[in-house]
This record gives sequence, C-alpha cells and structure tokens, in this order.
Amino acid sequence: MAAPLQLQPTPPAGPDSARRATLARRVRFLVLFTIGYNLFEAGVSLLAGSETGSSALLGFGLDSVIEVSSAAAVAWQFSARDNATREAREHRALRIIALSFFMLAAYVTVEAVRGLLGAGHAGESIVGIVLAAVSVVVMPALSYAQRRAGRELGSASAVADSRQTLLCTYLSGVLLVGLVLNATVGWWWADPLAAVVIAGLAVKEGRDAWKGEGCCAPGALTSTRADDGAEACGCGDACCQ
Repeated sequence: MAAPLQLQPTPPAGPDSARRATLARRVRFLVLFTIGYNLFEAGVSLLAGSETGSSALLGFGLDSVIEVSSAAAVAWQFSARDNATREAREHRALRIIALSFFMLAAYVTVEAVRGLLGAGHAGESIVGIVLAAVSVVVMPALSYAQRRAGRELGSASAVADSRQTLLCTYLSGVLLVGLVLNATVGWWWADPLAAVVIAGLAVKEGRDAWKGEGCCAPGALTSTRADDGAEACGCGDACCQ
C-alpha cells in the first residue's frame, strides 16, 4: 500500500509591492531619526564629558558617533527607490554595520580597562544623568520600531541596525548607573565593569552581521523544502528577536 501523501505547509506570503514601499519609507524615517538623535547625543555627551572629566561620557559620545555610521549605511541602502537596488546594497550595508560593532566593542573595551585601572575619577554630571535617562527610554522604542519594520520587510541590515540601537540602550543604562553611583556613593568601578559585558555583546552582534545572520523575508522559503528552510537562510525560531 502506498504511503499517504504528506502535504507541506504553505510558506507565508511576503508583503506586496505597495506594503514594501511603505515599509521602506518607514525604515528611511527611522534611520534618519536615529542619525539625528545620535548626533545630538554625541554633542551633549562630549561637551559634558569635557567639562567634568568623565571618560564614560566621552566614550558614550564617541560611541554615538560610531553608531551614526551604522544608521547611515541603512539610510544609504534604503535611499534606493526600487527593491532590487536595495537588496543589492544589503551585503555592503551589513559589512559596514559589522565594522561599526567591532569599532564600538574595541573602544568600549579600552575605556573599560582604563576605568578599571583608575585612569582618573570624574566629577558629577547632572546633564549626563538626564541624557542617559532619556536615552534609556527613547532607544528601546526606536529599536523595536526598526526591528519590526525590518523583520516584516525581510531586511537583515535594518534588523542589524536595530540591534545596535538596542545595544545603545544597554550602554545608556550602564552610563546612567555609573554616573548615579559615582555621584551618590562613589562607586567609580561600576561603569567600566559593566562596559566589559557590553563589549562582549557588541562583538557577538558584529559577527552575526558580518555573516549576514538576520531575518528572512516572508515567503523567501518558497523554493526550499519546509523541513530545512530555517537552515537554508540562517533563520531560527529566534529570528529578529
């Protein structure tokens, strides 16, 4: 007796051209907002860090400058109006994002080591505390919006940039805790110690971006078997989480 025919599940259909155009415009807006906010963040951090001698604030400001390169890479990719050109630019955008992660990890590590070795103790900075608190609120919302749009569009570079924005949230939290502890109880070592962990996360995200591990476009598996589709495109159950 012949074995019963097993029907393969139908892959989800991707967004139509009108929806893709809408999502592309949304990504362009989000990355431009990210660039603008990071430039503002960098200016305030560098000024406050110079006035108080805070290496954490100076590092945070330079980190914001580095993050602009990631957002600019995605803005360049999505400046193209047609989907074919955007997809052709995806690989280069991912490489730029990966290099931004590696640069960020290297700088944060150097600053963390300098801090742990006691390279100067900074004064109090109310401006820095307020800026870090605002970033802790703004950055997660911005990262979520980027990831949601990038996931639906199937853009690995947009998802990778959202991860860097989320990493900025962790850095903002580290900066906030460090500045508050320094101002209240004098625990100067809290900031550089946490920064070492952040640097490790940045290296991981940089490796993922370099290898192109992002999010598969909906319906991208139509040419592959359902039982090995995840491996075919590098996506797993935690895709774009």
